[in-house]
Amino acid sequence: MKVVADLCIVPMGVGPSVSSYVREIKAILEASELDAEMHANGTNIEGELADICRLIELCEARLAELGVQRVFFTMAFSSRRDKEQSMADKLAAVS
Repeated sequence: MKVVADLCIVPMGVGPSVSSYVREIKAILEASELDAEMHANGTNIEGELADICRLIELCEARLAELGVQRVFFTMAFSSRRDKEQSMADKLAAVS
C-alpha cells in the first residue's frame, strides 16, 4: 500500500539539542530510495508502507548504535485508494 507518512523521531535523554542525531537520520533517509522531505518538525516520506517501516527501523537502529536509550516516534499516514497521489500532488491541490 502506497502512503505518505509524516514522521518525527525524537531521541530522548541526550540533552536539549538533537541536531547531531537528526543529521544521522537525514543521512539514512537520503541513502534510501524513498522520496523524503524534511521539514522543521519532522519528515514526510512517500512510498510503500512496508518500505517506510523498514526505513524507520534503520533509523532506530542507528540511534541505538549511537547510544540513545530511548526514542519517541510520532507517525501519521495517509493513503488514497481512488487514485495515486504524491506529496507534490497534495501540495499542488491547495496552491
